[in-house]
Amino acid sequence: MVRMSAEERRESVIRAAVTEFARKGYYGTSTEAIARRVGVSQPYLFRLFPGKKAIFAAASLRCVEDIRRVFADASEGLRGEEALHAMANAYVHLITERPETLQMQMQTYITVAAAEAEGDHEFGEVVRAGWMELWDTVHLPLGADDGETTTFLAYGMLINTLAAMGFPPEHRVWQGMYPSARLTGRLEK
Repeated sequence: MVRMSAEERRESVIRAAVTEFARKGYYGTSTEAIARRVGVSQPYLFRLFPGKKAIFAAASLRCVEDIRRVFADASEGLRGEEALHAMANAYVHLITERPETLQMQMQTYITVAAAEAEGDHEFGEVVRAGWMELWDTVHLPLGADDGETTTFLAYGMLINTLAAMGFPPEHRVWQGMYPSARLTGRLEK
């Protein structure tokens, strides 16, 4: 049996953390559950990450990076309206195929707000920096127009909200979306 390197094990912890935190949030997820999902001991988990907050931050940043990569790949070589529809379609596909991405996003926003309310601004700064990379990835293909970028990301947040609340694709709340931003199948719970 081939042993995983520390980097491969770290990667498996991040994937497991996304799944666990997406379901139960920061406060409802134990490091024991993450370790169990990966098949390692908690002490080994803490050799890879200094603590639960670091694991959550890595999972949050992975989620943002996955979305950023989906946008970058979808918009490659495209500009304006073509890029907008390609990115919207790719995002809807991502959250339909991997609903934990949407759930982890929502958990991240809640956790940043809770940390900020407690006076912990470090986590929010890390997440905001990742989100700004996402902004920049969308901004250029949309013509470097602040209004277009804001509108696109605002629609994305509306998609997040409607999908998280479980509105089925045929519901009238989706009718105002451009066709490439509409869900085509139910999200798994």
